[in-house]
Amino acid sequence: MQMIDEFLEKAPCLRLNEELATRLLTTALREEVNKAGFDKVIVGLSGGIDSALSLYLCVEALGPENVVAVRMPYRTSSPESLEDAQLVIDDTGVEALTVDITPQIDAYFERMPDASPLRKGNKMARERMTILYDLSAQYDALVIGTSNRTELLLGYGTQYGDSASAINPLGDLYKTQVRQLSAYLGVPEPIITKPPSADLWEDQTDEGELGFNYFDVDRLLYYMIDKHYTLDQLHALQFDDAFIQEVSKRIIRNQYKRTMPVILKVSKRTVGVDFRYLRDWGL
Repeated sequence: MQMIDEFLEKAPCLRLNEELATRLLTTALREEVNKAGFDKVIVGLSGGIDSALSLYLCVEALGPENVVAVRMPYRTSSPESLEDAQLVIDDTGVEALTVDITPQIDAYFERMPDASPLRKGNKMARERMTILYDLSAQYDALVIGTSNRTELLLGYGTQYGDSASAINPLGDLYKTQVRQLSAYLGVPEPIITKPPSADLWEDQTDEGELGFNYFDVDRLLYYMIDKHYTLDQLHALQFDDAFIQEVSKRIIRNQYKRTMPVILKVSKRTVGVDFRYLRDWGL
């Protein structure tokens, strides 16, 4: 994709070794699924690039016969999102379901007609995740996450909604890297090039809601997080001070979304504090 290549020429620090990244992610994904005692996975497929890449990685790791895709539109969802999700389903050959979330969302908000778009969007995100976890029991499949590193760092996601999962293959990839790896793995071009959107309300876009574009913030995050650059060093790279401060505040303010619930300590061995073991301890 020309747009991605042009940006990576300006920010080579974000360029992935696509072959190596794919091998690392698919090997680890297969191992984590199998270690947990599962063969199948389930992915909420929105028609966007993040869920598409997660699904392609799952197919690469486990085979299409072990991957289930679920579309969960609301009545205001873009028809193009369903069509783009279908492109992925057709290309990969995975089993697919469509569950309309309109009845339960509208029934809930009947009593609260003045609810803000944010409340409705959060409710939709969490409703979709409850559906995925219910279907995971039906299919005996693990729920796979779709939140990328940029979103996790900025807190741009709904806690226990789209940020929930058993395994997240995208959580260490910046959005720019998601685009790069998607192109490498053959995600359909319309999905890669369209403006990113959670499709939670009409005409919503990620970058419009954030107030900046992913290319710029990914470059800033790389130097802030990966390289530990000081404020003076960031200024030397021509980053605007207001932009630096806004991103810093978002990272700090949303730390609670990146951690397990806080358990208040009264015992000698508190879960997550003194009682801490690896995920697969004892298996």
